[in-house]
Amino acid sequence: MAARVAIIALVVALVITAVLLARGLAPAPVTAPIPTPQAPASQAPGAEAPGVEAPASSEPAGTGAATVVVHVAGAVREPGVVNVPEGTRVAEVIDVAGGAAEGADLDAINLASTVTDGQQVYVPQQGEAARPEPGTTPASSTIDVNTADAATLEQLPGIGPALAAEIIGWREQNGPFATVEDLLQVSGIGPATLERLRDEVVL
Repeated sequence: MAARVAIIALVVALVITAVLLARGLAPAPVTAPIPTPQAPASQAPGAEAPGVEAPASSEPAGTGAATVVVHVAGAVREPGVVNVPEGTRVAEVIDVAGGAAEGADLDAINLASTVTDGQQVYVPQQGEAARPEPGTTPASSTIDVNTADAATLEQLPGIGPALAAEIIGWREQNGPFATVEDLLQVSGIGPATLERLRDEVVL
């Protein structure tokens, strides 16, 4: 008897289920939502994930060396004012000025010394007296007024660029000076200047 009741109940359940399916009333399958991972609230948008380092900047730090201004004169191919890094040697400054000119006496100057801001590097010609380094006392020497160029003549007491040009101009027009007193014929040289020059020049 109990078995029959169970069978009847099963048949009734199957019938009810069939009716519901036929009417479209069967419950739709439920799909569980898939949780989406979210960033921690403390992490700002665009921030690097923990444990990941930001790439180092490829911008190099500024390492510009200080520069000094040097006047290169005398027997060089391109005399003038040049800008060179601090600590540059005299030999390198001469290269910047185009190199030594023909007839330059490089042994007369210290090519290994370093230059300073505002310094003049003077390269003498062969046989020409070298100019003293800044801060040194010139050695006692005389200058041949018949062969010296303008830069060398300017080393004489009382002789500037204008008088040096006058001396050279007089030589070109009249030939070499025969006596020291002939310097009085140069425009701008008077007795006082001549006395200062008398022991400083040779002919």
